[in-house]
Amino acid sequence: MWFGFVLAALSAAGEVIKTKPRQRVTIKCEVQTITKELKWKRGDDMIYNLNWKSGVRLNGQGDIMKRVALKQEKNLEISSVEERDAGEFTCVADGRSHKYTLLVVSVSISPSANLQLGNEARLECQVNGLDHKSRVEWHGPDGSSTESRTVHLKRVASSHAGTWVCKFSQDGNMYEETLKLNVKEPEMPTPSPGQNSENAIKSTCHNSRAGTPNPGTHKGWGLLGLSWWMWAAVGGGFLVLILLMVCVIVLYKRNRRRRRKFLKLKKTRELLKAKTFCQCNCPAAAAPPPRGQRREKPSAAALMV
Repeated sequence: MWFGFVLAALSAAGEVIKTKPRQRVTIKCEVQTITKELKWKRGDDMIYNLNWKSGVRLNGQGDIMKRVALKQEKNLEISSVEERDAGEFTCVADGRSHKYTLLVVSVSISPSANLQLGNEARLECQVNGLDHKSRVEWHGPDGSSTESRTVHLKRVASSHAGTWVCKFSQDGNMYEETLKLNVKEPEMPTPSPGQNSENAIKSTCHNSRAGTPNPGTHKGWGLLGLSWWMWAAVGGGFLVLILLMVCVIVLYKRNRRRRRKFLKLKKTRELLKAKTFCQCNCPAAAAPPPRGQRREKPSAAALMV
């Protein structure tokens, strides 16, 4: 009696099938022979209804019909499984029902499974089709456990590196899904091939005691993170620019003085040329008579001449 009760309970619970998104899964209808009719249902929705005698098959509706097929005339195959495909499936053969629970599990790490020390990470375990009473737990490589679908690591440490296990229960049975987290230490700068590491350490210690940085061992030494030779190059460029400006100003003033001098000389020549008078070849006029002496009138003979 108890054995029959256990078998009935197991038959009611059904078989649990675990898969991942984008995988192919086959749900086998556990019957030996079929003589009349075969039905496949997802929940209350019909997928296939096959009349074994007449060979007539009725197909259901829905997006899942694009990705299902009958194999060996009784098994249901789902290609490219999606998360919404999870749930209860029922195979009814000659009036006998066989139930199956499809769990679609996906585990992920964001932003990436390869992290550096101190980074932030988020681990998620999504189990679609799971009973509401079931619980999901994360188990870390350091032995820690968290009863949640999500684990938030604010600062990744070396102890977080390794295999993380997502565990969940369904119908009294435990299932798990794993993923691996890689943690890398920050890369240290390597010295140049010709640099002696021991001398570099001694020089660094000496500079730290003296309180002044050493430009040979600190790449970012100087004001605003620039090295001394870069500041020297900038100063030299400004000096050359100032000298060029001075030369341009001197040449401009020199040419201006020359132009003024030329204009002044030209104006003087024009003034001298304007004051030049013409000279006549006519005889000079007779001198006036002395004061008090009457001027003699010319004779008539002279006038006749």
